[in-house]
Amino acid sequence: MTGEQTEPTSDNDVDLSVPQSARIWNYWLGGKDNFAADRAAGDAVLAKIPAIADGARAERAFLMRAVRYLVEHTGIRQFLDIGTGLPTLNNTHEVAQTLDPACRVVYVDNDPLVMAHARALLTSTPEGATNYLEADLRDPDVILREAATTLDFDQPIGLMLLGVINHVMDDDIAYRVVARLASELVPGSHLVLTHSTAEIHGEPMLEVMRETTERGGTPIRARTSAEIARFFDGMHLLDPGVVTCSRWRPEPSEIGVPPAVYLFGGVGRIG
Repeated sequence: MTGEQTEPTSDNDVDLSVPQSARIWNYWLGGKDNFAADRAAGDAVLAKIPAIADGARAERAFLMRAVRYLVEHTGIRQFLDIGTGLPTLNNTHEVAQTLDPACRVVYVDNDPLVMAHARALLTSTPEGATNYLEADLRDPDVILREAATTLDFDQPIGLMLLGVINHVMDDDIAYRVVARLASELVPGSHLVLTHSTAEIHGEPMLEVMRETTERGGTPIRARTSAEIARFFDGMHLLDPGVVTCSRWRPEPSEIGVPPAVYLFGGVGRIG
């Protein structure tokens, strides 16, 4: 980013000296909803892996393609988006409601600043609905109970877990949480998931993850493509499976095959 940037303010009890993953991503994407600690952490990562921001952009494009697929080809009109992140362009409800204004979306995040921005900026069409839950992914029963005030769990739902399960460090908890959320979704629902991996950048990626955690930021870890595929156990994993998210059903392009990014993703059908 260039030019002078003033510090955003918040009425919430937020420690501005500690970097936070959603705000680091906001910085990488050119946003202004970040603080000095986030920019310092983001710059430290960029110094080791200059292409890191490409992953953020590729994941957003993956979200758009996945949501379009679910609305246009599966009939899904409801989405539970956990790990919302700071609002940017082409958020889940914007993509879905462009295709059908009656779509309903519940956003979930455990960062009060993220939720404050979401409530202010992520506004629904009159025909549809958006709602916001400040909750932790590791409390799936709370999420399911509160989301049911907006979503009809007797109808298919698109469960969006983009770049969030990689913040659950313990494998047993991570797999159990995803399985619990999926267990309440009826057949025809879909899981859309992305996760960081070191299969593209190797040790430098593991190093920047350790350094980010040591700075006090949101702990983050990598998993292999095989470990990521386990989140889809019991589901029908759509082609092309778990791949670098830039190559999940990409739009035709003159540049040919898109470059690989460090976030892998997939879409699985439940039931």
